Amino acid sequence: MKMPVIKQLVETQTLQSLVEAEEALLDERQPDFEVAGEDEGEQLTHVFAAIFILNHMRDHGADFKTALRDYTKKVRVSIN
Repeated sequence: MKMPVIKQLVETQTLQSLVEAEEALLDERQPDFEVAGEDEGEQLTHVFAAIFILNHMRDHGADFKTALRDYTKKVRVSIN
């Protein structure tokens, strides 16, 4: 998971385009835009994180850094 890639997706893509990219990756198709990542799993992680962050920013009025911090907290909890 690379934070600059997630930030770039949040800044350049709409929620709808990210959801479509997620569906494409899950169906083993190429998204309509380039998603950086070493493999499809990392690309999917970046897209999923961007979706979470955009939703979190909208739902909680949070800025990007706060939403990213909340996302990484969730990831750490799920790993433990």
